[in-house]
Amino acid sequence: MGDFGKYRYDLQQKAKDAKKKQKAVTWKEIRVSPKIDDHDIDTKIRSAAKFLDEGDKLKVTVRFRGRELAHPDRGRVLLIAIGDKLKDHGVIERAPLLEGRQMHMVMNPVRRDAVSGAPTPPPPGPPAPPAAAGSATPKPPAPGPRPAPAAARPAAAPAPARPPAPRPTPPPRAQRPA
Repeated sequence: MGDFGKYRYDLQQKAKDAKKKQKAVTWKEIRVSPKIDDHDIDTKIRSAAKFLDEGDKLKVTVRFRGRELAHPDRGRVLLIAIGDKLKDHGVIERAPLLEGRQMHMVMNPVRRDAVSGAPTPPPPGPPAPPAAAGSATPKPPAPGPRPAPAAARPAAAPAPARPPAPRPTPPPRAQRPA
């Protein structure tokens, strides 16, 4: 039978060590407008790359003002372009999503230890020499999905040939007195 006090002490020490190794997730945000200029995007991307390299999560926000909200596709294209330029520093966790007057995209930093520890595929070797024409036997075609025979295919149901019913005409409006 072991000492219960020693067991509790060991549990506390393990919890303490685990807490030391934890890293709090910090969020950083980059705010842009759909009418942003190329130079300004480059400046924002530099700071975003710095945040991702430090290991912070990044939230990229496009704020729409006034009539800009009529073109959410411009904001989505802008966010995807920013994510594409930052692909060396981070990966897109959440695709662009419109919430109210803002469109958000969340990016996670790329884990450097996972990237460097990954095995690299072997380089392609020299091509195999061609076999002699007389000694090679013809190979059967590779198995794969084959189209079903025409008799086994289900026939498409014919569409109804009835024209749509005519809409009734509304009653005439009452004349206003002059």
